[in-house]
Amino acid sequence: MPKQLPYIVRNIGTLLILVLCIKIAGYFCIVEDRTINQVFKIIARIGMTGLIIIIQFRLIRLGSLPLFKYENVLAPVFYLIYLLIGMASFAWSTDVPYSILQWLMTFESLVFVFVFMRVISLINAYFPEQTINLIQIFTVSIFPIMVIFIAGSFIEPDLFYRGMRGGEEQRLGGYYMNPNELGMLSSIGAAMTYLYMERVKHKFFPILMLLTSIVVLALTASRSSAIGFLLIMGILILQSNNKKLKVAMFVGVALAIPPILKFVIFKDGGGVDEVLSMTGRIPFWTALLKEGIVKEPFFGYGFMRINYTDYFESLNTYAARMTHNTFMQVLMNIGFVGFFIVFWQLVLTIRNFIKERKTSLYGNFFIALFIPAFINSLTEFGIFGETNFGILFYQFLILLFVIQIRENRSKKENLMFNLFQKRWKIDPKLS
Repeated sequence: MPKQLPYIVRNIGTLLILVLCIKIAGYFCIVEDRTINQVFKIIARIGMTGLIIIIQFRLIRLGSLPLFKYENVLAPVFYLIYLLIGMASFAWSTDVPYSILQWLMTFESLVFVFVFMRVISLINAYFPEQTINLIQIFTVSIFPIMVIFIAGSFIEPDLFYRGMRGGEEQRLGGYYMNPNELGMLSSIGAAMTYLYMERVKHKFFPILMLLTSIVVLALTASRSSAIGFLLIMGILILQSNNKKLKVAMFVGVALAIPPILKFVIFKDGGGVDEVLSMTGRIPFWTALLKEGIVKEPFFGYGFMRINYTDYFESLNTYAARMTHNTFMQVLMNIGFVGFFIVFWQLVLTIRNFIKERKTSLYGNFFIALFIPAFINSLTEFGIFGETNFGILFYQFLILLFVIQIRENRSKKENLMFNLFQKRWKIDPKLS
Protein backbone atom coordinates (compact mmCIF):
# COMPACT_ATOMS: atom_id res chain seq x y z
CA MET A 1 0.00 0.00 0.00
CA PRO A 2 1.56 3.36 -0.98
CA LYS A 3 2.48 5.39 2.10
CA GLN A 4 1.56 8.57 0.27
CA LEU A 5 -2.14 7.74 0.31
CA PRO A 6 -3.99 9.99 2.77
CA TYR A 7 -5.53 8.61 5.94
CA ILE A 8 -9.09 8.87 4.62
CA VAL A 9 -8.28 6.64 1.63
CA ARG A 10 -6.23 4.10 3.59
CA ASN A 11 -9.12 3.62 6.01
CA ILE A 12 -12.04 4.19 3.66
CA GLY A 13 -13.46 0.67 4.15
CA THR A 14 -13.58 1.04 7.93
CA LEU A 15 -15.01 4.54 7.60
CA LEU A 16 -17.83 3.44 5.29
CA ILE A 17 -18.67 0.53 7.61
CA LEU A 18 -18.90 2.93 10.55
CA VAL A 19 -21.03 5.39 8.57
CA LEU A 20 -23.51 2.73 7.44
CA CYS A 21 -23.67 1.12 10.90
CA ILE A 22 -24.52 4.44 12.57
CA LYS A 23 -26.98 5.24 9.78
CA ILE A 24 -28.85 1.97 10.40
CA ALA A 25 -28.68 2.49 14.17
CA GLY A 26 -30.34 5.86 13.59
CA TYR A 27 -33.62 4.03 12.92
CA PHE A 28 -33.62 2.48 16.41
CA CYS A 29 -34.85 3.93 19.68
CA ILE A 30 -32.13 4.10 22.33
CA VAL A 31 -34.08 5.18 25.42
CA GLU A 32 -37.72 5.46 26.46
CA ASP A 33 -37.70 9.25 26.30
CA ARG A 34 -39.17 10.31 22.95
CA THR A 35 -37.31 13.64 22.78
CA ILE A 36 -33.91 12.03 23.31
CA ASN A 37 -34.72 9.43 20.65
CA GLN A 38 -35.62 12.14 18.14
CA VAL A 39 -32.39 14.03 18.82
CA PHE A 40 -30.37 10.82 18.44
CA LYS A 41 -32.09 9.92 15.17
CA ILE A 42 -31.53 13.38 13.72
CA ILE A 43 -27.84 13.34 14.65
CA ALA A 44 -27.29 9.76 13.45
CA ARG A 45 -29.12 10.06 10.14
CA ILE A 46 -28.42 13.62 9.04
CA GLY A 47 -24.94 13.47 10.57
CA MET A 48 -23.99 10.44 8.49
CA THR A 49 -25.42 12.03 5.35
CA GLY A 50 -23.31 15.11 6.03
CA LEU A 51 -20.24 12.97 6.70
CA ILE A 52 -20.56 10.97 3.48
CA ILE A 53 -20.91 14.23 1.53
CA ILE A 54 -17.72 15.51 3.18
CA ILE A 55 -15.94 12.26 2.25
CA GLN A 56 -17.01 12.68 -1.38
CA PHE A 57 -15.72 16.27 -1.52
CA ARG A 58 -12.47 15.16 0.11
CA LEU A 59 -11.92 12.46 -2.51
CA ILE A 60 -12.59 14.95 -5.31
CA ARG A 61 -10.12 17.43 -3.77
CA LEU A 62 -7.52 14.65 -3.73
CA GLY A 63 -7.81 14.55 -7.51
CA SER A 64 -10.52 11.93 -8.14
CA LEU A 65 -12.31 13.26 -11.20
CA PRO A 66 -16.12 13.10 -10.74
CA LEU A 67 -16.67 11.68 -14.23
CA PHE A 68 -19.93 9.99 -13.33
CA LYS A 69 -22.25 8.39 -15.84
CA TYR A 70 -25.74 7.13 -15.09
CA GLU A 71 -27.30 4.04 -16.64
CA ASN A 72 -30.62 2.26 -16.10
CA VAL A 73 -32.04 5.58 -14.94
CA LEU A 74 -35.76 4.86 -15.32
CA ALA A 75 -35.96 3.20 -11.89
CA PRO A 76 -34.59 6.25 -10.02
CA VAL A 77 -36.61 8.60 -12.25
CA PHE A 78 -39.86 6.83 -11.31
CA TYR A 79 -38.80 6.98 -7.66
CA LEU A 80 -38.35 10.74 -7.96
CA ILE A 81 -41.81 10.98 -9.54
CA TYR A 82 -43.17 9.08 -6.53
CA LEU A 83 -41.51 11.62 -4.24
CA LEU A 84 -42.87 14.52 -6.30
CA ILE A 85 -46.41 13.16 -5.97
CA GLY A 86 -45.78 12.79 -2.25
CA MET A 87 -44.66 16.43 -2.10
CA ALA A 88 -47.75 17.54 -4.02
CA SER A 89 -49.93 15.68 -1.50
CA PHE A 90 -48.94 18.21 1.18
CA ALA A 91 -51.65 20.36 -0.40
CA TRP A 92 -54.42 17.98 0.69
CA SER A 93 -52.91 16.14 3.64
CA THR A 94 -54.85 16.62 6.89
CA ASP A 95 -51.58 16.48 8.87
CA VAL A 96 -49.13 18.49 6.79
CA PRO A 97 -46.27 18.56 9.35
CA TYR A 98 -46.33 14.77 9.65
CA SER A 99 -46.41 14.27 5.87
CA ILE A 100 -43.54 16.74 5.38
CA LEU A 101 -41.46 15.06 8.11
CA GLN A 102 -41.92 11.59 6.58
CA TRP A 103 -41.13 12.92 3.11
CA LEU A 104 -38.00 14.72 4.24
CA MET A 105 -36.67 11.60 6.00
CA THR A 106 -37.26 9.52 2.87
CA PHE A 107 -35.57 12.12 0.66
CA GLU A 108 -32.66 12.49 3.09
CA SER A 109 -31.93 8.75 3.00
CA LEU A 110 -32.03 8.86 -0.81
CA VAL A 111 -29.39 11.61 -0.79
CA PHE A 112 -27.28 9.50 1.58
CA VAL A 113 -27.43 6.42 -0.66
CA PHE A 114 -26.79 8.47 -3.82
CA VAL A 115 -23.60 9.99 -2.38
CA PHE A 116 -22.55 6.71 -0.74
CA MET A 117 -22.66 4.94 -4.12
CA ARG A 118 -20.74 7.81 -5.73
CA VAL A 119 -18.02 7.49 -3.07
CA ILE A 120 -17.71 3.75 -3.77
CA SER A 121 -17.47 4.46 -7.51
CA LEU A 122 -14.70 7.01 -6.92
CA ILE A 123 -12.69 4.70 -4.66
CA ASN A 124 -12.99 1.70 -6.98
CA ALA A 125 -12.03 3.74 -10.04
CA TYR A 126 -9.17 5.81 -8.64
CA PHE A 127 -7.80 3.77 -5.72
CA PRO A 128 -8.06 0.16 -6.95
CA GLU A 129 -5.93 -1.18 -4.07
CA GLN A 130 -8.68 0.01 -1.70
CA THR A 131 -11.54 -1.56 -3.68
CA ILE A 132 -14.83 -1.45 -1.77
CA ASN A 133 -17.31 -4.32 -1.87
CA LEU A 134 -20.85 -3.64 -0.66
CA ILE A 135 -21.26 -7.20 0.60
CA GLN A 136 -18.47 -6.75 3.13
CA ILE A 137 -19.69 -3.26 4.06
CA PHE A 138 -23.20 -4.52 4.85
CA THR A 139 -21.98 -7.67 6.63
CA VAL A 140 -19.69 -5.86 9.04
CA SER A 141 -22.07 -2.91 9.52
CA ILE A 142 -24.96 -5.09 10.68
CA PHE A 143 -22.91 -7.41 12.90
CA PRO A 144 -22.39 -4.97 15.86
CA ILE A 145 -26.14 -4.38 16.04
CA MET A 146 -26.74 -8.13 16.23
CA VAL A 147 -24.15 -8.45 19.03
CA ILE A 148 -25.79 -5.63 20.99
CA PHE A 149 -29.20 -7.31 20.88
CA ILE A 150 -27.87 -10.72 21.90
CA ALA A 151 -25.90 -9.17 24.78
CA GLY A 152 -28.91 -7.09 25.77
CA SER A 153 -31.17 -10.15 25.81
CA PHE A 154 -29.02 -11.53 28.64
CA ILE A 155 -28.13 -8.31 30.47
CA GLU A 156 -31.50 -6.47 30.33
CA PRO A 157 -34.19 -8.89 29.10
CA ASP A 158 -36.98 -6.59 30.31
CA LEU A 159 -35.77 -3.90 27.92
CA PHE A 160 -34.73 -6.04 24.97
CA TYR A 161 -37.79 -8.30 24.82
CA ARG A 162 -41.28 -7.21 23.85
CA GLY A 163 -44.33 -8.97 25.23
CA MET A 164 -46.85 -9.96 22.55
CA ARG A 165 -50.29 -11.59 22.71
CA GLY A 166 -50.96 -10.45 26.25
CA GLY A 167 -47.41 -11.21 27.39
CA GLU A 168 -47.60 -14.89 26.41
CA GLU A 169 -44.95 -14.44 23.72
CA GLN A 170 -41.63 -12.64 24.29
CA ARG A 171 -39.90 -11.38 21.15
CA LEU A 172 -36.48 -9.79 20.85
CA GLY A 173 -36.65 -6.11 19.98
CA GLY A 174 -38.16 -4.49 23.04
CA TYR A 175 -38.96 -0.83 22.66
CA TYR A 176 -35.70 -0.42 20.71
CA MET A 177 -37.12 -1.89 17.50
CA ASN A 178 -40.21 -3.66 16.16
CA PRO A 179 -39.37 -7.43 16.25
CA ASN A 180 -40.36 -7.87 12.61
CA GLU A 181 -38.08 -5.01 11.53
CA LEU A 182 -35.24 -6.47 13.59
CA GLY A 183 -35.99 -9.86 12.04
CA MET A 184 -35.63 -8.38 8.58
CA LEU A 185 -32.28 -6.84 9.51
CA SER A 186 -31.00 -10.11 10.97
CA SER A 187 -32.05 -12.10 7.90
CA ILE A 188 -30.22 -9.59 5.68
CA GLY A 189 -27.19 -9.81 7.96
CA ALA A 190 -27.19 -13.62 7.77
CA ALA A 191 -27.53 -13.64 3.97
CA MET A 192 -24.79 -11.02 3.51
CA THR A 193 -22.50 -12.97 5.84
CA TYR A 194 -23.03 -16.11 3.77
CA LEU A 195 -22.04 -14.20 0.62
CA TYR A 196 -19.05 -12.70 2.43
CA MET A 197 -18.02 -16.15 3.69
CA GLU A 198 -17.78 -17.38 0.10
CA ARG A 199 -15.18 -14.69 -0.63
CA VAL A 200 -12.77 -15.18 2.27
CA LYS A 201 -10.35 -17.97 3.14
CA HIS A 202 -10.70 -17.86 6.91
CA LYS A 203 -14.23 -18.93 7.86
CA PHE A 204 -14.25 -18.69 11.66
CA PHE A 205 -15.41 -15.08 12.08
CA PRO A 206 -17.87 -15.20 9.16
CA ILE A 207 -19.42 -18.35 10.65
CA LEU A 208 -19.63 -16.60 14.04
CA MET A 209 -21.34 -13.60 12.42
CA LEU A 210 -23.73 -15.88 10.53
CA LEU A 211 -24.74 -17.75 13.69
CA THR A 212 -25.19 -14.46 15.55
CA SER A 213 -27.65 -13.18 12.93
CA ILE A 214 -29.54 -16.48 12.88
CA VAL A 215 -29.88 -16.44 16.68
CA VAL A 216 -31.28 -12.90 16.57
CA LEU A 217 -33.67 -13.95 13.81
CA ALA A 218 -34.91 -16.87 15.89
CA LEU A 219 -35.37 -14.71 19.00
CA THR A 220 -37.47 -12.16 17.10
CA ALA A 221 -39.93 -14.96 16.20
CA SER A 222 -40.69 -13.06 13.00
CA ARG A 223 -42.66 -15.29 10.65
CA SER A 224 -42.13 -13.10 7.59
CA SER A 225 -38.39 -12.74 8.22
CA ALA A 226 -37.97 -16.50 8.72
CA ILE A 227 -39.73 -17.17 5.43
CA GLY A 228 -37.56 -14.56 3.69
CA PHE A 229 -34.37 -16.01 5.14
CA LEU A 230 -35.23 -19.54 4.00
CA LEU A 231 -36.01 -18.25 0.51
CA ILE A 232 -32.72 -16.35 0.28
CA MET A 233 -30.58 -19.21 1.51
CA GLY A 234 -32.36 -21.67 -0.75
CA ILE A 235 -31.70 -19.52 -3.81
CA LEU A 236 -28.09 -18.67 -2.93
CA ILE A 237 -27.03 -22.18 -1.99
CA LEU A 238 -28.72 -23.77 -5.00
CA GLN A 239 -26.66 -21.42 -7.17
CA SER A 240 -23.48 -22.61 -5.48
CA ASN A 241 -21.20 -25.16 -7.12
CA ASN A 242 -20.36 -26.62 -3.73
CA LYS A 243 -22.15 -30.00 -3.67
CA LYS A 244 -21.34 -30.60 0.00
CA LEU A 245 -22.96 -27.28 0.83
CA LYS A 246 -26.09 -28.23 -1.10
CA VAL A 247 -26.36 -31.57 0.71
CA ALA A 248 -25.85 -29.83 4.07
CA MET A 249 -28.58 -27.36 3.16
CA PHE A 250 -31.15 -30.02 2.33
CA VAL A 251 -30.33 -31.92 5.51
CA GLY A 252 -30.54 -28.71 7.54
CA VAL A 253 -33.88 -27.72 5.98
CA ALA A 254 -35.30 -31.22 6.59
CA LEU A 255 -34.31 -31.01 10.25
CA ALA A 256 -35.55 -27.43 10.57
CA ILE A 257 -38.99 -27.89 8.97
CA PRO A 258 -40.78 -29.32 12.06
CA PRO A 259 -39.73 -26.57 14.52
CA ILE A 260 -40.24 -23.87 11.89
CA LEU A 261 -43.77 -25.09 11.18
CA LYS A 262 -44.59 -25.35 14.88
CA PHE A 263 -42.93 -22.28 16.37
CA VAL A 264 -42.78 -19.82 13.46
CA ILE A 265 -45.20 -20.57 10.62
CA PHE A 266 -48.16 -21.94 12.57
CA LYS A 267 -47.25 -20.42 15.93
CA ASP A 268 -50.07 -19.96 18.42
CA GLY A 269 -52.41 -22.01 16.28
CA GLY A 270 -52.46 -19.62 13.33
CA GLY A 271 -54.59 -20.80 10.43
CA VAL A 272 -53.83 -20.97 6.73
CA ASP A 273 -55.20 -17.45 6.07
CA GLU A 274 -52.92 -15.97 8.73
CA VAL A 275 -49.91 -17.82 7.35
CA LEU A 276 -50.58 -16.75 3.76
CA SER A 277 -50.77 -13.10 4.80
CA MET A 278 -47.97 -13.65 7.36
CA THR A 279 -49.81 -11.30 9.72
CA GLY A 280 -53.47 -12.23 9.84
CA ARG A 281 -54.45 -8.69 8.76
CA ILE A 282 -56.62 -9.58 5.77
CA PRO A 283 -59.83 -8.26 7.46
CA PHE A 284 -58.11 -4.91 8.07
CA TRP A 285 -56.88 -4.65 4.48
CA THR A 286 -60.36 -5.59 3.22
CA ALA A 287 -61.84 -2.73 5.27
CA LEU A 288 -59.25 -0.31 3.86
CA LEU A 289 -60.28 -1.22 0.32
CA LYS A 290 -64.03 -1.20 0.94
CA GLU A 291 -64.30 1.79 3.26
CA GLY A 292 -61.07 3.78 2.97
CA ILE A 293 -59.70 4.21 -0.51
CA VAL A 294 -63.16 4.65 -2.08
CA LYS A 295 -63.35 8.11 -0.45
CA GLU A 296 -60.06 9.35 -1.99
CA PRO A 297 -59.35 6.93 -4.85
CA PHE A 298 -57.05 8.96 -7.10
CA PHE A 299 -54.64 10.89 -4.86
CA GLY A 300 -55.22 9.45 -1.38
CA TYR A 301 -55.15 11.17 1.99
CA GLY A 302 -51.66 12.69 1.86
CA PHE A 303 -48.13 11.34 2.19
CA MET A 304 -48.10 8.56 4.83
CA ARG A 305 -51.72 9.26 5.81
CA ILE A 306 -54.38 6.53 5.61
CA ASN A 307 -57.41 8.54 6.74
CA TYR A 308 -58.63 12.07 7.39
CA THR A 309 -57.78 11.46 11.05
CA ASP A 310 -54.69 9.84 12.58
CA TYR A 311 -56.31 6.38 12.70
CA PHE A 312 -58.38 4.39 10.24
CA GLU A 313 -61.37 2.98 12.07
CA SER A 314 -63.98 0.48 10.95
CA LEU A 315 -66.81 -1.46 12.56
CA ASN A 316 -65.40 -4.65 11.03
CA THR A 317 -61.80 -4.47 12.22
CA TYR A 318 -59.39 -2.78 14.62
CA ALA A 319 -58.18 0.84 14.42
CA ALA A 320 -54.65 1.48 13.13
CA ARG A 321 -52.40 4.33 12.02
CA MET A 322 -50.54 2.34 9.37
CA THR A 323 -51.59 -0.43 7.01
CA HIS A 324 -48.81 -3.00 7.71
CA ASN A 325 -48.44 -3.40 3.94
CA THR A 326 -46.32 -0.93 2.00
CA PHE A 327 -48.35 -1.20 -1.21
CA MET A 328 -51.61 -0.68 0.66
CA GLN A 329 -49.92 2.27 2.37
CA VAL A 330 -49.10 3.84 -0.99
CA LEU A 331 -52.64 3.27 -2.22
CA MET A 332 -54.09 5.00 0.83
CA ASN A 333 -51.70 7.96 1.00
CA ILE A 334 -51.30 8.91 -2.69
CA GLY A 335 -54.08 6.89 -4.31
CA PHE A 336 -54.20 4.88 -7.51
CA VAL A 337 -52.06 7.43 -9.34
CA GLY A 338 -49.23 6.95 -6.84
CA PHE A 339 -49.75 3.18 -6.78
CA PHE A 340 -49.35 3.05 -10.56
CA ILE A 341 -46.02 4.91 -10.34
CA VAL A 342 -44.77 2.74 -7.48
CA PHE A 343 -45.71 -0.48 -9.27
CA TRP A 344 -43.71 0.43 -12.36
CA GLN A 345 -40.85 1.74 -10.25
CA LEU A 346 -40.59 -1.68 -8.61
CA VAL A 347 -40.78 -3.41 -11.99
CA LEU A 348 -37.99 -1.22 -13.37
CA THR A 349 -35.78 -1.92 -10.34
CA ILE A 350 -36.22 -5.67 -10.86
CA ARG A 351 -35.61 -5.17 -14.60
CA ASN A 352 -32.24 -3.55 -13.83
CA PHE A 353 -31.31 -6.60 -11.76
CA ILE A 354 -32.33 -9.05 -14.49
CA LYS A 355 -30.41 -7.03 -17.06
CA GLU A 356 -27.20 -6.64 -15.04
CA ARG A 357 -27.04 -9.71 -12.78
CA LYS A 358 -24.82 -11.78 -15.09
CA THR A 359 -22.21 -9.07 -15.60
CA SER A 360 -22.35 -7.35 -12.20
CA LEU A 361 -20.66 -8.45 -8.99
CA TYR A 362 -23.83 -7.59 -7.11
CA GLY A 363 -26.38 -10.04 -8.49
CA ASN A 364 -26.52 -12.09 -5.29
CA PHE A 365 -26.26 -8.92 -3.20
CA PHE A 366 -29.51 -7.75 -4.81
CA ILE A 367 -31.22 -11.05 -3.95
CA ALA A 368 -30.00 -10.98 -0.35
CA LEU A 369 -31.28 -7.43 0.16
CA PHE A 370 -34.42 -7.44 -1.98
CA ILE A 371 -36.20 -10.56 -0.70
CA PRO A 372 -36.25 -9.59 3.02
CA ALA A 373 -37.17 -5.98 2.20
CA PHE A 374 -39.96 -7.06 -0.15
CA ILE A 375 -41.43 -9.63 2.25
CA ASN A 376 -41.24 -7.10 5.07
CA SER A 377 -43.17 -4.76 2.77
CA LEU A 378 -46.09 -7.21 2.77
CA THR A 379 -46.35 -7.18 6.56
CA GLU A 380 -44.82 -4.01 8.01
CA PHE A 381 -43.61 -0.51 7.02
CA GLY A 382 -41.78 -1.73 3.95
CA ILE A 383 -40.00 -0.01 1.09
CA PHE A 384 -42.66 2.66 0.50
CA GLY A 385 -43.98 3.00 4.03
CA GLU A 386 -43.24 5.20 7.02
CA THR A 387 -39.54 5.86 7.45
CA ASN A 388 -37.48 2.76 8.29
CA PHE A 389 -34.22 1.14 7.20
CA GLY A 390 -36.15 -0.98 4.69
CA ILE A 391 -36.52 2.20 2.63
CA LEU A 392 -32.78 2.86 2.97
CA PHE A 393 -31.95 -0.65 1.75
CA TYR A 394 -34.35 -0.42 -1.18
CA GLN A 395 -32.79 2.88 -2.25
CA PHE A 396 -29.45 1.04 -2.44
CA LEU A 397 -31.08 -1.42 -4.85
CA ILE A 398 -32.57 1.38 -6.96
CA LEU A 399 -29.11 2.92 -7.48
CA LEU A 400 -27.10 -0.32 -7.46
CA PHE A 401 -26.72 -0.59 -11.24
CA VAL A 402 -26.97 3.12 -12.03
CA ILE A 403 -23.85 5.06 -10.95
CA GLN A 404 -20.50 4.45 -12.64
CA ILE A 405 -17.31 6.30 -13.59
CA ARG A 406 -17.07 6.69 -17.35
CA GLU A 407 -13.94 5.36 -19.02
CA ASN A 408 -14.10 7.62 -22.07
CA ARG A 409 -12.17 10.76 -21.14
CA SER A 410 -11.12 13.87 -23.03
CA LYS A 411 -7.44 14.65 -23.57
CA LYS A 412 -7.47 17.09 -20.67
CA GLU A 413 -9.18 14.54 -18.41
CA ASN A 414 -6.68 11.83 -19.43
CA LEU A 415 -3.81 14.18 -18.60
CA MET A 416 -5.30 14.92 -15.19
CA PHE A 417 -5.88 11.20 -14.62
CA ASN A 418 -2.25 10.35 -15.45
CA LEU A 419 -1.02 13.08 -13.14
CA PHE A 420 -3.31 11.70 -10.43
CA GLN A 421 -1.78 8.22 -10.80
CA LYS A 422 1.77 9.59 -10.64
CA ARG A 423 0.95 11.72 -7.63
CA TRP A 424 -0.34 8.77 -5.60
CA LYS A 425 1.96 6.18 -7.24
CA ILE A 426 -0.94 4.02 -8.40
CA ASP A 427 -0.11 1.16 -10.73
CA PRO A 428 -1.91 1.89 -14.06
CA LYS A 429 -2.46 -1.86 -14.54
CA LEU A 430 -4.82 -1.88 -11.54
CA SER A 431 -6.99 0.94 -12.89
